[in-house]
Formats: sequence, C-alpha cells, structure tokens
Amino acid sequence: MRVLVWLLVILLLLLQYPLWLGKGSWPKVWSLKEQIETVKLQNRRLTDRNQRLRAEVLDLSTGYDSIEARARNELGMIRKNEVFYQVMEPVSATPSGSGERE
Repeated sequence: MRVLVWLLVILLLLLQYPLWLGKGSWPKVWSLKEQIETVKLQNRRLTDRNQRLRAEVLDLSTGYDSIEARARNELGMIRKNEVFYQVMEPVSATPSGSGERE
C-alpha cells in the first residue's frame, strides 16, 4: 500500500511539472496576459492619436479657418490692413540672476 501511495505522489508531481514549470506554464501565461494588456493600451492610444490626426488632415484639406489659424499662430502672419499688437509681461530680476519669470 505504501508503494502505491508513493507511486501516486510521484505521478501527481510529474503531471504538475508542465503546469508550473513547463512550456505553457501558469507564470508564462500570466506574463503573456500582461504583455497583451500593455499592447492593447498602446494600440488604443495610437488609435486615438490617428483619429485626431485624421480629423486634423480633413479639417486642413477642406476648411480655410484652420489653415488661417495655423498661419497666424505658427508663422505669425496677419491679414492685409491688420495691425499686430504683442503684449509682453515685464520680466522681474531674481536674486540668483537667472532671469526667470516669477
């Protein structure tokens, strides 16, 4: 009877080995699930970014308002007979002399 018990214990350990330490073990499955979630999150972020870029391209190709806004903001362009005013905040001197704004 004792031999049968030991034989069953050894058989159980042999069956458990692939589950915990083998090629498709639980730790590897958990690691792969984490990697899948990371990739899914990255894909969602990239999909959102692509949708924003697609909307911006569509807006730039069909509407002149966005082109005008970009020309004004990024290139500093103004229309004919327009006057451009730039208001600057005064820069106060700091004790360290680094010239940073407060």
